Amino acid sequence: MCRWAAWMGAPLFLSEIISAPDHSLIRQSRDATECKTAINADGFGLAWYDRRPAPGLYRDVYPAWSDPNLRSLAEQVQARLFMAHVRASTGTATSRNNCHPFVQGRWSFMHNGQVGGFERFRKSADMMIEDALYPHRKGATDSEALFLVACGLGIDTDPQAAMARSVARFEALSRAEGTGPHMRMAAALSDGHTLYALRYASDDLAPSLFYRWCADWQGWAVVSEPYDLDRTGWTEVPQGSFCRFTPEGCEITGFAPDGMARAA
Repeated sequence: MCRWAAWMGAPLFLSEIISAPDHSLIRQSRDATECKTAINADGFGLAWYDRRPAPGLYRDVYPAWSDPNLRSLAEQVQARLFMAHVRASTGTATSRNNCHPFVQGRWSFMHNGQVGGFERFRKSADMMIEDALYPHRKGATDSEALFLVACGLGIDTDPQAAMARSVARFEALSRAEGTGPHMRMAAALSDGHTLYALRYASDDLAPSLFYRWCADWQGWAVVSEPYDLDRTGWTEVPQGSFCRFTPEGCEITGFAPDGMARAA
């Protein structure tokens, strides 16, 4: 399982979440506490938004704790919205193209979880990506394919419905051709204006997901696991939820793979 963190609010140096806290994302890359494996050493990535519509993107295959460039970048870059990810592979190769976040146009996406037996139906999953979007298929992960399918299912107009339809298609493939667990995910996505997050599983073991309003920094932090050890002020997202974070507040609704959301 991977670990990730996202921020939406007043401009913040990336280091405030990625490297400075006592349980920062970099520390989680070698000592995670909310997942089966403590080590997340199969690469890392950053996507951040500033003055341009499309995000900046930095990814590499090294463990996050061993790359001095990552720490230097995090201490210098200040962004109003950013997403960061440390990867633990569930079967695909350790390569830059397989590192999260994934970017298509103004959208960025990162994921923690798995689609059961993806290697058995990878070709079928790729065939669901629209032709116009297929050039963005750079890697071999289930996460990138899931994201690109959602991009072709109306992510620009209704991100929640697009993700629900994409998850439904992948879960159906897993049930027909793959293995259990068919779907486990905690994901974040953004168009540069709004930060979205979702937590879902086909069983009762969805990956962890937390959020907090940070009054000192004036924004929302959304994480796989809290970056401070005392965990003050963190709220766990209920399983089967879709979250929308804006400067005005946080809205949480139910998430179901058939797109039939209900109030949480």
